[in-house]
Amino acid sequence: MIRLFKHYVPYAVLFLALVDLCLLVAAAETAWVIRANQIGMHVDYIVNRIWPLLTFSASVQLAAMAVGVYSAEALQSLRFAIARLLVAVSLGVIFMAIMAFALPGMTLWRSNSLYAMMLAFAYLALNRMLLGNLVGGQSFKRRLLVLGAGKRAQRIKDLEAKRGSGFVVVGFIAMTEGKRVIPEAISRDAIYNLADFVVKLGASEVVLALEERRNALPLQDLLRIKTTGVHVNDISSFLERETGRVDLDSVNPSWLIFSDGFSSGRRLSGIAKRLFDIVASSILLLITVPVILLFALLVKLESRGPAFYRQQRVGRYGETFDLFKLRSMRADAEADGKAIWAAKNDDRVTRVGKFIRMVRIDELPQTWCVLKGDMSFVGPRPERPEFVADLEKQLPYFAERHMVKPGITGWAQVNFPYGASIDDARQKLEYDLYYAKNYTPFLDLLILLQTIRVVLWPDGAR
Repeated sequence: MIRLFKHYVPYAVLFLALVDLCLLVAAAETAWVIRANQIGMHVDYIVNRIWPLLTFSASVQLAAMAVGVYSAEALQSLRFAIARLLVAVSLGVIFMAIMAFALPGMTLWRSNSLYAMMLAFAYLALNRMLLGNLVGGQSFKRRLLVLGAGKRAQRIKDLEAKRGSGFVVVGFIAMTEGKRVIPEAISRDAIYNLADFVVKLGASEVVLALEERRNALPLQDLLRIKTTGVHVNDISSFLERETGRVDLDSVNPSWLIFSDGFSSGRRLSGIAKRLFDIVASSILLLITVPVILLFALLVKLESRGPAFYRQQRVGRYGETFDLFKLRSMRADAEADGKAIWAAKNDDRVTRVGKFIRMVRIDELPQTWCVLKGDMSFVGPRPERPEFVADLEKQLPYFAERHMVKPGITGWAQVNFPYGASIDDARQKLEYDLYYAKNYTPFLDLLILLQTIRVVLWPDGAR
């Protein structure tokens, strides 16, 4: 994997995205030439129309990222990839049409767009057919040697077996530790020189997965392996990179303290984030006011009670604020005043409420909270004080998620289906800690793009 702005991107995805970008430029240029020849127009140098070509390519590529064209499922399934490509190309043309109003003269003509759209889909689909097995196969997988044969090593083995895994384990070494869980692991005593053994296996990375590290770190082995040019990693950093989460089962306070992340040098990023929130929330409020008012009326007509509801939530640094949403449940959903988790097929949700939850319309009034500064567009979802008090007792490091401003959408929301239990909250916390630790504007952009996928395919909305 390559690390871009603190976020890990698989080499296969990066390679495929670059090839796709070149093909999109080629599709736009071919469409331009075809249309120019049809109307008898002279075809001059490509540099004279580079901006329309790039705006088309960027629009389709961003749409592809948004709908999951570069997800693990798309890399493993040609059928899945083709279906998402069709949606991506369609969305890309819509993006470009919107861009034509903001940047006239910087986009393709409408007559070009039809040709470009068809060619883009054909080129990208053909690229998946030709390169699909390459990028989804063993060629881009890293060769991993695991030091350890206990439960932590088993977790790596389980992760390797999952579809879309970016690595292959070439061996397990049982160090001087307790119970062995992996029977095929080789005993450390059976290897004379571990560094030479690593090189002979062709391993590109060694992961330390000991059950107990106190007075058990094989420092001499690790030093020799490191000096051979092989990357050495501990299991917490490895799992963070591979899963996009901070694994609560393996981390300890010292790892959180000394690992890269939670940087305070975010002044410029913070200013840019706040400016984006102000501009985007102002525009979104102006555009969606008619939609909000329409569904507020429908909510009122269906059931008694206010169309909007105000609820106290926990924000940055543990401070509380009032969150506004369109009401999607009956007004007596918590008649006894006790906070209750939302559940699957919750009978408290109204018919209108079910629809506005599915398409996320109930979230639109939260843009007012963003404009006020209580929330951001991207960040961990704010929880109710009653739940926070309970979760802080049961989940380690839960309070650390409040070191960043809460958001309407977040890393947990685009990676984990809606959950309403302690176990679900634990997994969402792992994603939230990853975001708080690795926040950059680049990660915010990825989350905003992938939120489109969540809206189009609303899995787990409650």
